[in-house]
This record gives sequence, structure tokens and C-alpha cells, in this order.
Amino acid sequence: MSNRQADPAAVKILVAGGFGVGKTTLVGAVSEVTPLRTEEYMTQASVGVDDLAGIREKETTTVALDFGRITISDEVVVYLFGTPGQERFWFMWNDLVNGALGGVVIADTRRLETSFASIDFFESRGIPFVVAINCFHGHNTRTAEEIRTALDLDPQVPLLIGDVRQREFAKETLLALVDHLMSLPVPAG
Repeated sequence: MSNRQADPAAVKILVAGGFGVGKTTLVGAVSEVTPLRTEEYMTQASVGVDDLAGIREKETTTVALDFGRITISDEVVVYLFGTPGQERFWFMWNDLVNGALGGVVIADTRRLETSFASIDFFESRGIPFVVAINCFHGHNTRTAEEIRTALDLDPQVPLLIGDVRQREFAKETLLALVDHLMSLPVPAG
């Protein structure tokens, strides 16, 4: 009999949302390791391609993925994969989603329409998700019910409102996803 301890179970979570909503920030807020980021500076080539409305101060963009890790216990490790938000990089989502147990959609109430594609992506693949409304600098002009209606969310999809820069809110979001996953019926088979 071997004394070797079994490798921990890997849990993959995808973090998606529109351009500039806080995906990289959420991964960085909770990762126990320095996150892998594939960010590049925005250049003149993005003028007319990337909509900077509401995010004029944005200087970099994720071009492939963000990656972070959270060790839950000796038995479970969570791997976070942040998706690129710009439409020209959405082809990456199809590869990143493989093996994902669930997802987090980050949305900005100033630009809710940027989260529609992420919600549709998870719904069309039957991947459970939660929605985290990122209140930049505490700014939120909508109620939870108004947001839920605008996003056309099913009643069982958890909706959280906070600031993804805050580690506690980022952790709360991931815990809400775990609770949501645990509340779903176990597939037969």
C-alpha cells in the first residue's frame, strides 16, 4: 500500500462577461497564486472595434484568458478561467468551457447588454451559473429585480451585487455558485 496521497479533485469554473466588466479583477481578488494574465495594451488598432463607452480609462484587455487557483482542501482545488470579453476573442470560450462545472457572469449595470452573450453561452450549453453585478466605485442605479428583469434571468439563477475588487465579495460569489451547483438535481445515469 502506498503512502502517496491522492491528487485533489480539480473543479473548473469559468468567469465570463462583457469587455471591461471585472473578470480579470475577480480572478485576481481570490486567487491564492499570482494569476496568469494574458493582457495586452489597447492600441490604435482597437479604435472603432472596441466600445469603450463607460470604460474610457481602460488601458489593457485580456486576449486569451486569466487563470487563478484556490485550494479548498487537500481533496479539492478550484481553477478559475477568465474569458476575454471582446467579441473578436469569443472563439476562445469554446475551448475554455470544456470541463467547466459552472460559471460566473460578471455584469456592469451601466452596460448590462454586454453580459447577454455570456448568459446565452452558459444557458445554451446547460452550464449552471451565477450573475455578479460589479458596482464600480459603489455605483449601482438599479434594483436587483430591475437587473433580473433586464437580463431575463430564470428565478433560480443567483444574483449578487457588490464590488469584485473586494476579496470577500469575490469569495461570496464563488460560494453562491457552489451552493447553486449543490442545489441542482443530480443527473440520472
